[in-house]
Amino acid sequence: MKQLMIAALLLASVSSAAQDPLTLDELLGEFGWSFESAEIRTQKVGKGLYVLFGLGGNIAVSIGEQGVLVVDDQFPEMIPKVNAAIREIGGGEIDFAINTHWHFDHAEGNLVLGPAGSWIISQSNSRDMMQGTHLINLVAMSYEQQRYPADALPVITYDDRMQIHFNGEQIDLLHFGPAHTTGDTAVIFRGHNAVHFGDVFNNTGYPFVDADNGGDIDGMIAFCSGVLDELTPDSIVIPGHGEISDYQGLADYIDMLKTARSRIAKHMEEGSSIDAILAANPLADLDERYGDSAQFIDRVYTSLAKKM
Repeated sequence: MKQLMIAALLLASVSSAAQDPLTLDELLGEFGWSFESAEIRTQKVGKGLYVLFGLGGNIAVSIGEQGVLVVDDQFPEMIPKVNAAIREIGGGEIDFAINTHWHFDHAEGNLVLGPAGSWIISQSNSRDMMQGTHLINLVAMSYEQQRYPADALPVITYDDRMQIHFNGEQIDLLHFGPAHTTGDTAVIFRGHNAVHFGDVFNNTGYPFVDADNGGDIDGMIAFCSGVLDELTPDSIVIPGHGEISDYQGLADYIDMLKTARSRIAKHMEEGSSIDAILAANPLADLDERYGDSAQFIDRVYTSLAKKM
């Protein structure tokens, strides 16, 4: 999710999430997103590996003799622009699409790519979630993501770890349990020493923990730490949203998650309600770097409350 845009909406009451879910057009309007005006920006990571920044989650693209593999695919309306950007860097049709998770702004392009013949891959829990309709509680608003038709579902799934050998390098898919969602995947391009995180790592602000659908703050910390252990100090880190980062950026992000979790848990152990915690503003010193913390505090509270 695009955290800085969502954070601006948090002037609304937390209870507003109980109102009717927004339509996609309404949601796009709240985010300030437009399919018509959206453009694709391309950044080269290394020979044959690129990141496309568009509307929705960042897309990693592997191009080589064996074809084209992407990580995440944004929206159906963006696929023509994505395909054009891939052609500009020497690629053809998308052969494989890895979904880092099931949220609409990362996986809805499946609705075009699946019927077009792309092989779609995800962690098994994400495929399960795509087969149903689910309410995504963004605190200040909500969106009901509809089930995907059969031809838009992943045709290859895994549980904990999977390897793909494609375009001359080993690509590892890793899952460390519930984090941003219950079906997150980190994709490590070993030949480039680069990882695409999906929304477990957000480089635009505080992350979104989809606590109502099984997301978990403790799991997010464990997931990030597990991936960090797979990396080296010179690794390239591609977030779900925001600019490309590095090993130290991920390490700092983990420290933030741990600090936030500890402070919010302390308030909860003292008997504070969510309203009291929000009023106390326990993350005020982090807000300058990460933005408005209200949504994040609410979702961390919801995650921790299930364990207390």
